[in-house]
Amino acid sequence: MAGAALLVLADGRFPAGGHAHSGGAEEAVKAGRITGAASLEDFCRGRLHTAGLVAAALAAAAAAGADPSRLDAAADARTPSPALRVVARKLGRQLMRAARATWPSDELDALAREFPKGAHQPVVLGLAARAAGLGPEDAAYCAAYESVSGPSTAVVRLLSLDPFDATAVLGRLAPEMDRVVDRAVASGRAVPAVGVDALPAASAPLLEIGAEVHAGWPVRLFAS
Repeated sequence: MAGAALLVLADGRFPAGGHAHSGGAEEAVKAGRITGAASLEDFCRGRLHTAGLVAAALAAAAAAGADPSRLDAAADARTPSPALRVVARKLGRQLMRAARATWPSDELDALAREFPKGAHQPVVLGLAARAAGLGPEDAAYCAAYESVSGPSTAVVRLLSLDPFDATAVLGRLAPEMDRVVDRAVASGRAVPAVGVDALPAASAPLLEIGAEVHAGWPVRLFAS
């Protein structure tokens, strides 16, 4: 049953709002940093090992039972861009609605009351996985995969990239996703005993700068 729940949570059709976000790919395309499959792979690899690793660790920690309030503060500290903090909370609020409807949970209810405008998405993701009977590794896989699948899907639309080429990028990154998840789970499991300093704080300054630039565009295809 838990395996099937993982498929539901990781499904791109799960109504968590991710389809409206490019994970920074829209700005990168306009800036000329993504022009095709090869540069998409480079972009996704960088995102996976920075923002993806941090998100996966936060999700794993939440799924392992760490205090979600402390995790939310840790997520804020690891997100310098105000635009990305707004996006993370907006996505967290949308995911919360979907998760509470799918897997009712006292823990999700409590987090929703504490953060009525939305907690950071990876924290909500970890609690949603916990409510679905999933573990830290499952939550970390969802977060890591989201960090690269969003940009890959967006670039198909932004550049009319062949969907087969975009999917091949994800396939080539799969072994690296496994390694990122291993790191994320190890640090996430350490949080209850060590504290949030056990979480990675990998930075991606260009993603942060790009998010601020993108937020100022008068016309955007994606929300971020």
